[in-house]
Parts: sequence; C-alpha cells; structure tokens
Amino acid sequence: MSYKAPVKDMLFAIEHLARIDRVAQIPGFEDAGLDTAQAVLEECARFNEEVVAPLNVPGDLHPSTWKDGTVTTTPGFKDAFKQYVEGGWQGLQHPVDAGGQGLPKTIGAACVEMLNSANMSFALCPLLTDGAIEALLTAGSDALKNTYLEKLVSGQWTGTMNLTEPQAGSDLALVRTRADKEADGSYKLFGTKIFITYGEHDMAENIVHLVLARVAGAPEGVKGISLFVCPKFLVNGDGSLGARNDVHCVSIEHKLGIKASPTCVLQYGDNGGAVGYLVGEENRGLEYMFIMMNAARYAVGMEGVAIAERAYQHAVAYAKERVQSRPVDGSVAGSATIIHHPDIRRMLMSMRAYTEACRAMALTGAASFDAAHQHPDAEVRKVNQAFYEFLVPLIKGYSTEMSQEVTSLGVQVHGGMGFIEETGAAQYYRDSKILTIYEGTTAIQANDLVGRKTARDGGQVAKGIASQIEATEKALIASGTEGARSLAINLEKARKAFLDVVDFVVSTSKSAPNDVFAGSVPYVMLAGNLVAGWQMGRALLAAQELLTAGSGDKAFLEAKVTTARFYGEHILVKTSALRDEILHGGASVMALPLDSF
Repeated sequence: MSYKAPVKDMLFAIEHLARIDRVAQIPGFEDAGLDTAQAVLEECARFNEEVVAPLNVPGDLHPSTWKDGTVTTTPGFKDAFKQYVEGGWQGLQHPVDAGGQGLPKTIGAACVEMLNSANMSFALCPLLTDGAIEALLTAGSDALKNTYLEKLVSGQWTGTMNLTEPQAGSDLALVRTRADKEADGSYKLFGTKIFITYGEHDMAENIVHLVLARVAGAPEGVKGISLFVCPKFLVNGDGSLGARNDVHCVSIEHKLGIKASPTCVLQYGDNGGAVGYLVGEENRGLEYMFIMMNAARYAVGMEGVAIAERAYQHAVAYAKERVQSRPVDGSVAGSATIIHHPDIRRMLMSMRAYTEACRAMALTGAASFDAAHQHPDAEVRKVNQAFYEFLVPLIKGYSTEMSQEVTSLGVQVHGGMGFIEETGAAQYYRDSKILTIYEGTTAIQANDLVGRKTARDGGQVAKGIASQIEATEKALIASGTEGARSLAINLEKARKAFLDVVDFVVSTSKSAPNDVFAGSVPYVMLAGNLVAGWQMGRALLAAQELLTAGSGDKAFLEAKVTTARFYGEHILVKTSALRDEILHGGASVMALPLDSF
C-alpha cells in the first residue's frame, strides 16, 4: 500500500498548536513562517512518497547483509540516500554556518515523521547523524567541528552513537572500552560495542563514530566515562580521507523488525588501537552523550507517531475494500465493507485519535525547543526548556507505547489476513516494538519523569502544566458545544488524576521509592495521555473557530472536532484507572518473594 503524508494535519498542528507565527518571531527564524513550512512539507512529502516509501517492504524482505566486515544495504537504499543528501534534508534543522538550512525543529520534526513513516529502517541513519551533529555542536572543539561538522550536516558522512557493550546494557557505569592517551593528544580505543545502528554501511564514504570509553585512571562508574570521535577512515589535514581506522564490524544482528537497518557489533583496537579524539573534557562523556540521547529520544517519539500513521493508513485502506457481513443497523442490504461495522470504526478511530494527539504533543514540544534555544528573552528560554524537558519522556515513552497499540490494532482490523506477512500490516507491528526499547526503554523514560522531572522540583513544572490544561478546559466549556463540553469533562478528570499522582510522587519518592517506581511507567502513560489530550482540546477549539469563521477545509475541521471528542471519551478516560494503579498498587508489585518467581 502506498504512503500519503498527512501534510494537512501536520500544518494544522504547526499553525494552531505549535504556533509557527510565534516561532517565526524568534531571531534567526524570521523566514520560517507558515508559507515556508508548507513549501518544505510538501516537497518532503513528495520525496518520501515517491523515493523512500517504495523501499519499505523490499527492506523488510531483503535486509542489509554482512560479509567479511562489509555491510551492503538493501538494493535501492544507497541511491535513495544519495537523493536525500542532494536534497539537503540532513541539514534541515542544523545551523547555516555549518552548512545547514537553519530551520526550526517545529518544521523539521514533521519532516522526521514523514521519513520514518515512509521507511523507518532507512530513516535511522539520518537520525543517528543528527545526534552526532548535536554533540559536536555542543561540546566539540573547533578542530573537531572544522574536520567533521560540515560533512555530517551535508550527509556526505554519517554518524553513530556507541554506548552499549555486551556486559553493559542500559547501565553505562559498566562501560569497559579503554582509551589510551597518545603523545600527540589523540587516543587509542580498545573494546567492543553492540547495537550500533548503521555502524557499517555502503551509503556514505565515511562513518563518524561517537564512542564512550574510559581513560586509564578514570573514576569508576558513570563519572569516569569520556566521549571520543572515532572515524571509520582517518581524515587528512586537507580534509581528504586517509587510512582505514582500526574499527571493524564483526557481525550484524538478525532482528524482529527494522530489518533493513544494520545493527552492528563493532570491534575497536584489534590491530593496535582505533584512533580517537576526545570530545570536550575527560570524564564528562556521559554528559555529552546525553545531548545525543535527548535528540534521539525525541526523534524516536516521532518514529512512534510515524509508524502509527502508516499502520492507520494501511488499515483504513483495507477496511474500505474488505467485504464481510451485514451491518448490524441494516444500513446495507447484503454484505458490506468492514468499515461499516462499529468495532472496526472503534479501532480505526482509536488509531486515528492516538496518532493525531501524539503528533500534536510532539510538534508543540518542538516549538518549545525552538523557543528554549533561540528566544532572546532568558526567562522565556528557561520556561520553555523546563516544559520541553518534561515533555521528552512523554513524547518518547507514551508515543512509542501508543505505536504498539496502534500497530496491533492495525493487524486486528485485517483479521486473519493481518497475521499473514503479504498484507504488510505485520511489518508495522514488528517494526514498532523496538521503539519502546532503544534510546532508553519506557522504564528509563519513566524513571526520568519521576526523579528528574517531578520529584526534584517538588512537582512545580508538572503543576504549571496542569494549570495551563485547566485554562483549556474553561475555554472548552465556554465555547458551548456538546463536543467541547464532553472533552472538557474528561480532561478535567484526567488532570485531577495527574495531580493526585504528582503529589504522591513528590511526597513518597524518598520514603517509599519502590511504591513510586512500581508505578513509574503507568505515570508516563497517564501524563502522556493527559498532555496529548490537552493538545486535542486545543485542536478542537481551533477547528471550531475556523468552522465558525467559515474558513478552511470544512470536512477536515469537522473530522478534527469528532476525533478530539473521541479521544476524550475513549482514551482520556483511562487515566483514572492509571491513577488508582499508581497510588494503590505499589505494594503488590514487590510483595511476592523472589523464590516464588
């Protein structure tokens, strides 16, 4: 089934929720208003629909292959990546002085969604390169920037993140890759890294690995980790490529999904040591790596939205074609297409509502990122940074868990045919599973939300967000429509459930940490549900105003109102049960003796 980018919905969210008009008032973004957003999104849609999306199924059927240290990507990937680079897409959000286009994240995030909807395996290569760029921009020396930045931004070279080792999964305190300092100031790296996305491939002439390692004598634990640039090919003084570095791909993984993306085991230093260059200062590597991680976590949240959108489109197309059974209301005399049946409609509406709500939340978050980094007013930057940081674990955690539910529903809409690979529905389900795992599992996002984003400040940011939600509730009631009133009632219940949990986390995280962290993932799901529902409330208000004014696409706006109401009545209502689980369920999580498992 072909992919059609949801440009209209993206532009609606960018205009009315992310408020691109305000973003365009920020110095440096003056030319990045709605007209620019529309032009960029339409061209991005064309490229992804025509070039990238047709490679999605072939990538699943004919994954990347490894032989004698060399990885060959799916046929067609190399040419598509060449077109991606030539189109300037890698540098879309990166600084002009580094060769990028300098567009705001508010626009770039929508393009990230389209690329991932078209082909998630393909999109992972640019995603990791973006993270490497961010780390170098923040902590790289002038020499490193001059050597690597422009070619990463152009896409001529690609980047990777090297964190995980066989003995160290998410616990980076256990990292053992060694870095020996040389007389010339460089380092020699020795060790093994696993789960390295696009750690080896044939789409770019060089691969720039960002690697966590320990310098001799460094403190134990995370305080002793440093970050290094380690290129596949060393770079000569004139910028040309030199000798092959001592880093090699010794195997790639065979996976449940995203099969076309090579997940590599990289070996450093088998032949004397891989040459690496320190990023920033020794023993601050984790701090710098988290710059990449936060960029990647947001992007993975967009992957959740992207795969959900693709699964929804696939399911709708099937439901409009598959004929089976008479409608229960007798509206069709004989057998009808299954989209006439109430439960199919419930599933499709759930898929649609989840996807639109998470897209709205993510794009609103992107606008806060732009203000946090570029706004001239320090207080505005501070407020937006706090808001964005609170949203990241929700965008990553809730949106990816959502994608599991949506892609599962996509299989269910297909019935038995959804279990058959030929229909294509199963690929989205398989591909989506990794999203709740890589770049920090949902539990890691939840720990972040509990510890750093709620308990640390006594719930101040969380309660500030709740106050904004309450204002939206009042506006919904004041608008006077039945749909708005219904959503307001459910939004209020969800907000109060959220506040109950915030108070519980703040008051109990030190005295009974197991009780709090036993409910940490449900807290992510509650908070994400609420914030996404809030954005649907704002969307409903904007759609109603446009309908009243007689402007815009009437059918689209009416569908937005209906979808927002559905979100309140079918999805927001889950928050009360989550609150009860968090407040009263902690003891039973830890009650069973270890010997009973």
